[in-house]
This record gives sequence, C-alpha cells and structure tokens, in this order.
Amino acid sequence: MLKHIIIIVAIGSLLISCNSSDAPKKPNPLLSKSQMSELLYDLYVINGAKSVNRTLLEVNGFKPETYILEKYNIDSTQFADNNIYYAYDAESYKEIVVKVKERLEREKKALEVIRDRESDSLRKRRDSLRKEGDNLKEPLNEESNKTAVFQ
Repeated sequence: MLKHIIIIVAIGSLLISCNSSDAPKKPNPLLSKSQMSELLYDLYVINGAKSVNRTLLEVNGFKPETYILEKYNIDSTQFADNNIYYAYDAESYKEIVVKVKERLEREKKALEVIRDRESDSLRKRRDSLRKEGDNLKEPLNEESNKTAVFQ
C-alpha cells in the first residue's frame, strides 16, 4: 500500500509539475520540513523492515503504512499533499531528502559499529574456548602423572 502511495505521489508530482505553472496550495495541515524529514525517514526504515521481515509483520498484524500515518496524525491524502507541496520546490525537497539520507547513513554506521563489536566479542570468546579445548587435549607429561599419583 505504501509503495502504491509513493507511486501515486510521484506520478501526481510529475503531472502537476508538467501541466501547471502554479505552485500547489499549502496543505492543511502543513508538516514542517523537519516533520517531513522524520516522516520520510520512518517510511524508508519501515520499507526496509518490510522487505526483510514481511511475514513477521503480517503475523503480528502490524500495518506499517497505518502506523506511520497515525504517528504523524495525518491521512494518506494529507501526506500526498505535503509531498507534492515540498516536491514542487526542488531545492526544498532536496534539503529534506539530504537530511533523511544523512540520518540513515549515521544509523547505518552506528549499527555497523555495534555489529563489529559483537562479532569481535564472539570471535574472542570462540578463540578462548578453542584454547581451553586445546589445553584439555594436551597429554600430561610423565612427571605430572607421578606427582598426581603420589599426592
């Protein structure tokens, strides 16, 4: 559904920009650039989650599109109107999209750092377990056998 909304918004934006020299009306409610940036960020994250865990989301009855719209207290038409409004001014929309991209990149780097730390920790633990296993496999020398017997 969200993909359909995005496609409709994109087509609508193209049609409006090709057929009209007038700027679109200010939507009601008008989301601030910051809110629009947050909304688009959430859409990208949710779409990523949907592509990875679609079945899990469906089993739990989670509807990402509904969640996003409710979070920002808007409906799909209001989102489309805001998207068209900001897309009309290419520089303004570029600003919003750049903020989203930068945030996604920061989040990705932070998650990669966490993943690398966990991977290093697991590798160290696995290596220490191997060493312990190797120590248990080493044969005892003659003197340690004699000492153990006479004590």
